[in-house]
Amino acid sequence: DILSEGARADVESPPFRAAGLTRTAGKRHMAKIGFIGLGIMGKPMALNLLKGGHTLFLHSRSGVAPELTAAGGVACANGKEVAQVSDIVFTMVPDTPDVEQVLFGANGVADGLSRGKTVVDMSSISPIATREFAARIKQLGCDYLDAPVSGGEVGANSAALTIMVGGDLPVFERVVPLFRLMGKNVTLVGPNGAGQVCKVANQMIVAISIEPVGEALLLAAKAGADPVRVRQALMGGFASSRVLEVHGQRMLERAFAPGFRIALHQKDLRLAQETAGDLGVSLPGTELCQQLFDNCVAAGHETSDHSAMITALEARAGASPDPVDQKSRVV
Repeated sequence: DILSEGARADVESPPFRAAGLTRTAGKRHMAKIGFIGLGIMGKPMALNLLKGGHTLFLHSRSGVAPELTAAGGVACANGKEVAQVSDIVFTMVPDTPDVEQVLFGANGVADGLSRGKTVVDMSSISPIATREFAARIKQLGCDYLDAPVSGGEVGANSAALTIMVGGDLPVFERVVPLFRLMGKNVTLVGPNGAGQVCKVANQMIVAISIEPVGEALLLAAKAGADPVRVRQALMGGFASSRVLEVHGQRMLERAFAPGFRIALHQKDLRLAQETAGDLGVSLPGTELCQQLFDNCVAAGHETSDHSAMITALEARAGASPDPVDQKSRVV
């Protein structure tokens, strides 16, 4: 059985049965699930739902991968068709305009919805737009959750995502067994839009954590200390962090193949800045990180991992881009 002990209890709970998810003779019979957006994140998330025994109706601009149809997924022509045959429709696309197009564009999800269905957007988009989208879906007699994720491709593949949810408690309780097939840490943060606010906060913290790790390792190298040993020492003290562990190592190894691309992190920080602007809140740390990411993009690092922020710090410190000259670089 794919479910954890906690999820098994959820399967037997009234909310699970209310969603049409039941267990008979040891086997689960799931509601019909739609999934739109099958990229780096969406594809493994959909696969994990298929592994849970669901019938999935799928659509993506780039087409539906044979791996998904081989696992039992059904390819659909558009979002309208997905919504017509599904009880719960998940979306996982890059940005706010993409979600709006998928939901409300020609042959979009809204065109195929009928009363009582549920839309769950797992994209990382504007909290303000999310509230507007939720209101429009609710006007159709349907429910809406915003449920952005953290954990990247690795978390999506291993069903270990952190899922931050905004919406009404009864709707969350119906959908949480499905979330637990995709993630381990699932939290109802508050009403619609709160999940997106939480994701924006997450991305701010990650960016602002990468910057001092890069600064510290750069200073160590410029001061003549071995940055490898400096990082090793710091990992045993109060400065230890997941960012120092993972991204500090990436910086030392110049391993900037993307786990999370700078361009996507720029988008998330832009959402933070837009939200802060609407609220009259100053975000100086976020603004600095966005400037550094802008410098990275100007230097051709748009598709690099966000740990490549250190290259912008090196440029500001006059570090040579020539890998032969190691004196002013981290490595």
